[in-house]
Amino acid sequence: MIVTVTLNAALDRSLTVPIFKLGHRHRASSVLVLAGGKGINVARALKRLDVPVVATGLAGGRNGTRIVEELTAEAILNDFVRIREESRTSTAVVDPTSGTYTEINEWGPKVSPGELEMLLEKLRYLARGASMVVFAGSLPRGVDEDFYADAVRELSRLGVRVVLDAEGEPLRRGIEAEPWLVSPNQHEAEQLVGQELEDDEDFVMALDAIAEMGARNVHITMEAGCFALVREDRQVRRYHAIAPQLEPVSVLGAGDALLARWLAAQREERPADEALRLAVGAGSASVLEVGAGRFDPREAARLAALVEVHELAAVAP
Repeated sequence: MIVTVTLNAALDRSLTVPIFKLGHRHRASSVLVLAGGKGINVARALKRLDVPVVATGLAGGRNGTRIVEELTAEAILNDFVRIREESRTSTAVVDPTSGTYTEINEWGPKVSPGELEMLLEKLRYLARGASMVVFAGSLPRGVDEDFYADAVRELSRLGVRVVLDAEGEPLRRGIEAEPWLVSPNQHEAEQLVGQELEDDEDFVMALDAIAEMGARNVHITMEAGCFALVREDRQVRRYHAIAPQLEPVSVLGAGDALLARWLAAQREERPADEALRLAVGAGSASVLEVGAGRFDPREAARLAALVEVHELAAVAP
């Protein structure tokens, strides 16, 4: 079983608005409302892959009730801690004519120390039956930036593989706790290493630098694919997986689908290059649908056959 943790869960509204222009009045051609937040997106993708998953985190107010109801309607097992303040709403405007999207995220609720402790108690319980725990997304207000680092250390001591997909200082501190995998996007990786990443050599340098910070395995995701550092058969290998070119409907949540398929492939004990091919295929399939974490597994398998995976050499010192 995989447990996903979303501290800053959201009620996600995706509005499809053809020919969207700022400052103009529009009517949405369709509206999709889903439970959201990166951990929930990963859980949704794992559910589509028939991987046993439990989504947990913090949910409060009417939005929190709706988040739990939406997860239950999707048959995603969930066990959230109810908090006093209202969970946030996030809005994405998707323009299928241009392939662009505009995302507006609220800050979310302020969380008390007692509510956080209830979540940690729940995680200690859920971790007993879990092979992996995925911490994904931003921290709500009032949560110390060391939260992920402390949680990674505690769960790792229990023998669980811990995955971290966050940003900024919580990500940096979390990496120092030596998670099994970190999965920043290109912008987040550039923040970690302090420079822009342009060519293969830059990305290999970044993979190695993030691994030196403490991560056992590293993904750097982008719209065009993924760079990865993988520890396999007592060796450290670096890969570049290139996604097939598509006309995206929405890129929102593509990295979450990619991460979910990688975790599923790890459960299946696939070789690293094959796991990356499958993961990038799933991320590619997800851009063809509105709604984070949604994709057709058959389309993902078809696109995976088109993914190019190249092994990269380490950068000479």
